Amino acid sequence: MEQRMQKVYSRSGAVALKVAQGHFATNHSHINYYIDITTLKTRLSDAEAVARELAQKYVTSTVIDTIVCLDGTQVIGACLARELTKSGLASINAHQSIYVIRPEYNSNSQLLFRDNLQPMLSGKHVLILMASVATGKTINKSVECVQYYGGIVQGVAAVYSTMKSIDGLDIQSIFSPSDLPGYASYEFKDCPYCKQGIKLDALVNSFGYSKL
Repeated sequence: MEQRMQKVYSRSGAVALKVAQGHFATNHSHINYYIDITTLKTRLSDAEAVARELAQKYVTSTVIDTIVCLDGTQVIGACLARELTKSGLASINAHQSIYVIRPEYNSNSQLLFRDNLQPMLSGKHVLILMASVATGKTINKSVECVQYYGGIVQGVAAVYSTMKSIDGLDIQSIFSPSDLPGYASYEFKDCPYCKQGIKLDALVNSFGYSKL
């Protein structure tokens, strides 16, 4: 897999996304690109670059009290909170405190927050941070969870997203399908690779990939 990786750069050139083409299965669909966000989520310099680009989309227009981090994006979340609270004439969140939290998951894969974290959601303006958005199913679960605890969802930020909005909620991302020529996502039963008998290269999720 590593030999097949290529880099795609953001429009500013500051963020490099690693991708590989093939036949991959997620929990919700089959896709023809594996998008590797490992170093962007774990290496500080990369996470800072991602945060700077995402912050530009919110710093002058959106009040944010809490960042809910999904897909292991806590390092990016912490960097994003710092970017949003920097001093600046146009910064709405300058010098404010922003909580950076992540949910737990129960046995049914439902999101939950313990009692000690719930005050960081109740009545707060919440930004949901994700590594990638493909089908929107995770967003729906996340929004429902935040609203259950009394949070006000301000939007969704992602490194990569196939969508610009869902149910009236804006999704801001650094990369989109236009950056990946021929990108496609299929329902399991409609996957053309499966119909042609082409085997899966790997199972993929927010943690990475497992080759088959």
